[in-house]
Amino acid sequence: MTTYTGADPSTIIDHLGLSVTDCGLSRSFYDAALAPLGISRVIDVELDDGHQACGYGREGQPPRFWVSSVGVSRGQAHIAFQAASQDEVRAFHRAALAAGGRDHGAPALRPTHHPDYFAAFVYDPDGYNIEAVTHVPHDEGTPVIGT
Repeated sequence: MTTYTGADPSTIIDHLGLSVTDCGLSRSFYDAALAPLGISRVIDVELDDGHQACGYGREGQPPRFWVSSVGVSRGQAHIAFQAASQDEVRAFHRAALAAGGRDHGAPALRPTHHPDYFAAFVYDPDGYNIEAVTHVPHDEGTPVIGT
């Protein structure tokens, strides 16, 4: 098992998790959807009570995002993953749709958030609102929503 030391001062959340109805289906979805963002599954856990969990992170980092079959909630959640570029946001959107996600907002600038907020949204297999976003300055001709 990898041991991680030190806190990341650039984030306020250490990790978060979602309860899902089908851990295998969600694992396949997130494996594909998060890969364009440089995020991969770093651990799989079989829990004592027969439930499953898996954690996602970037190389060399601890898992920051978890999905598990424990305590399935039908609540709502919105999670935004950081992307390094608009191309990564577009690739996330394509990969998430190909993996069975439902479109909830094509890649575009959303200047109502701020001038360089470029994001795409999908619903995962449980209906959670999953976003990829970058804040890098945009190029002319970038699609804009909400002007």
